Amino acid sequence: MRAAKLTVLAGLLATTLAAVPSGAAAEGSVVRTGHTSRFVPGPCPPTLPHGVRASCGYLVVPQDRTRPDGRKLRLAVAIVPSQSPGPHGDPIVFLPGGPGQDAISDIPVLTETGLNRDRDLVVMSQRGTLSSPPALTCPEIDRFYQQRIGLRYDAPSTGRLYVQAVSACRDRLAAEGVDLAAYNSTESAADLADLRTALGIREWNVFSHSYGTELALTYMRRHPQGIRSVTLDGVVPPSVATPGWTWSSVKESFDNMTGACAAQPACRRRYPQLAAVFTHLVSRLEAHPVTTRVTVPGVVGPVRVVLDGGALVNWMIRASHTPADFPLAVDELAHGNPQLVAEQWASTRLPGSEGIFAHGLSLSVWCSEWVPFETAREQLTAGLRAFPTFPTSVLAQAPQLAFLRQACRAWDVPAADPSIRAVTRSTIPTLAISGSFDAQTGAVWGRYAALTLRNSTVVTLAGVAHGVIFNPCGSHVITSFYERPEAPDTRCVASVRPVRFVIAPR
Repeated sequence: MRAAKLTVLAGLLATTLAAVPSGAAAEGSVVRTGHTSRFVPGPCPPTLPHGVRASCGYLVVPQDRTRPDGRKLRLAVAIVPSQSPGPHGDPIVFLPGGPGQDAISDIPVLTETGLNRDRDLVVMSQRGTLSSPPALTCPEIDRFYQQRIGLRYDAPSTGRLYVQAVSACRDRLAAEGVDLAAYNSTESAADLADLRTALGIREWNVFSHSYGTELALTYMRRHPQGIRSVTLDGVVPPSVATPGWTWSSVKESFDNMTGACAAQPACRRRYPQLAAVFTHLVSRLEAHPVTTRVTVPGVVGPVRVVLDGGALVNWMIRASHTPADFPLAVDELAHGNPQLVAEQWASTRLPGSEGIFAHGLSLSVWCSEWVPFETAREQLTAGLRAFPTFPTSVLAQAPQLAFLRQACRAWDVPAADPSIRAVTRSTIPTLAISGSFDAQTGAVWGRYAALTLRNSTVVTLAGVAHGVIFNPCGSHVITSFYERPEAPDTRCVASVRPVRFVIAPR
């Protein structure tokens, strides 16, 4: 039924990319790029969300470009037409986060923001993600994450369970003939360059989010041809990204959230020592974890939750997305009621999501491009700079990347060439846009990346977390940037304010 509603690629390119030099082909025909990659129009993948109108196909690329006659990959592509009947001829290509998020599955949230308002949206699921098999999904790791909610976050025994899950996933994928070293930012950037050529698109725009910004900066550096403009939403500069690098973003978000509470008189009066209370709780819970049981929507029966210092730090990252009750939750925890924090922490990993996110792609990128370029001592030092009073056991595990170094030994991929860490220097018009509450990719990194991007605009939205495009002002700035890359409309930015924090009665 869905396929019957879709236009074929030939029709799409004829009608919605009419202003672009033609690279269109009839259904089932082949468009070649270079000697190793080609595009084949075809049915949309089963992962395309219901109700999405798109023309689809797949890009055939070598798994390893140093062996062009070796195994081939088929990367799923969907082209979503513009909402406007007369779109501009330069489409937008989307690079998602993770690494490991499936881009095609994200199409509805992108179109809801109006990203394809007057430009077609080109979406290719990155090699290794769900829509582009072999998918480096790891149900073993998904199940571990569900179990971890009821374990001490920082305990070595928890780390061993994680490494066991990583090893099980690696052994399974290796037995299937997957070359885990071929799934990285260098190959994915080349995939993007091949896709633009194969589709006959003279010039396109890039929208990237989170890890996608790391890929975008690599793409800009290695294959700048045909890129009209780039948006970096939540910036991960490849020149500095390491496990310890994550501490700076947590610190920036923490300072801005607690500072926003201090700036609101009611919050300041009710929670006058919010920052100090939180940091004290991290130490207290690390020494004496709290165990409780909570009810989680969609889960039958009570869920066991253990809160130690590491869990609290990582809960704060989750809380940055819905910060209104952050002070309340911290205060309740300090007074012996862990329920609100525990419920939110448990909701981060729900059953039913096994085998969707490509944890294997995350590991292949992190273990080749991040971990080899930082020592464990340097990682710990980065944590100490951010939170000098936190226990060493908390600081030893980078936020959201606990026991990654041990996992990388099990994943066993070689270090990337050091050139992957090069600073991106470019004159391509670039928008580096961030939220001041972003605990995953702090706003400081947008400013950092812009230092070597000569035609860049830097925007920070107060009180916004990871994913600025989901904020109305953020999406307006981004769409206006594609209209006028040299002068986007940023007038709404000054009116964006942090939420009013929930104030509980004494």
